[in-house]
Amino acid sequence: MRPVIATAAAVTTVIGVGAAAIAAGRYASDVALKARPRRPLPGDPRPTVHAAAEGHVTLTRSLATQRPGTYGIESDDVHAVIGPVIDGVEHSADTVVRRLERVVLGSLEPRMRVRLTPQLHRGDPATALGLDHRDVDIPGELGALPAWFVPGARETWVITVHGLGTTREHPLNLLPFLHRQQLPVLNLGYRGDPGAPASPDGLCHLGDSEWRDLDAAIRFAVSHGAEHVVVHGWSTGASMALHAAANSALRDRISGLVLDSPVLDWEGTLRSLAAALGAPTPLLPLAVRAAQGRTGLHGDRLLEAADPGAMRVPTLIFHGPEDSLASWQLSRELASRRPDLISLNTVRNAPHAAMWNAGPQRYEEALRRFLTPLM
Repeated sequence: MRPVIATAAAVTTVIGVGAAAIAAGRYASDVALKARPRRPLPGDPRPTVHAAAEGHVTLTRSLATQRPGTYGIESDDVHAVIGPVIDGVEHSADTVVRRLERVVLGSLEPRMRVRLTPQLHRGDPATALGLDHRDVDIPGELGALPAWFVPGARETWVITVHGLGTTREHPLNLLPFLHRQQLPVLNLGYRGDPGAPASPDGLCHLGDSEWRDLDAAIRFAVSHGAEHVVVHGWSTGASMALHAAANSALRDRISGLVLDSPVLDWEGTLRSLAAALGAPTPLLPLAVRAAQGRTGLHGDRLLEAADPGAMRVPTLIFHGPEDSLASWQLSRELASRRPDLISLNTVRNAPHAAMWNAGPQRYEEALRRFLTPLM
């Protein structure tokens, strides 16, 4: 009987481990598939505020809090904007002092945990930037999609598409620059965003289905006077841009793509998110399979959309090696295979989707040179 008992125990153990692995894989896949706007992603730095006064804020020292550039910091009901590290001020060995540009919402208090975000603004173009705009509803396949339209004199429109963990407030960082170029801007909210329809399964598809909302925005732009559109996407918004350029019935109206921190391999991004959550390495393939089974995601569709041999419009990529969610190496390979069409602007010391934050002037000058012939 002992071999029988041992075999039964082994089978039970295997079944238990298998069930636990499947559950862990499903849980890990939730990290990306249920990402919510304004919620920290796994791996996002969460420094503590040690002190805040007029013009400066003291934060826990880390690689993230010492990065150059301008960022938002936020927690529940608090949002502020911080600038560069201030040299020559007194601080402890485990803290860093940065310039406090402004407090947009709430107040910064000692011992408050915050997260760094590329989003600088809260509100709409009028309340955040003083820019006239119209709230528009774009007819989409799931219902009306909210968007902000900021008019401009040119016939080429820019459609902006945010990515993981952010909202359509993120592209507001660039809106003053685009407005100075007299470009009309359509800032899109898509399925799963506040005020937009939910995805039928309640999950994020990493751009694989969301791109159809971008397609609806392109139709809206063309029907309201746009001769051409440039799509500027961040993170999974960049993936949506690639899908639209490859598959939209109006792809001939797309005259350029700007891809910031593009997700070119959804499986790699999903593994990175699950690993940052603490999922053991052996379970990462299960997270990928769980996501694929729940959403129908298929890597071939993104590979086809990002096939350099099939790309037809000028493309500018902003990306850097410190991006832990989307592979910079893949952006390098994409640009190297089509140097006639694709330019890569490498940004150092910048996390995912924060290439502008690391150096706004450099970013905007590169963007100006790219957009000028497309206007």
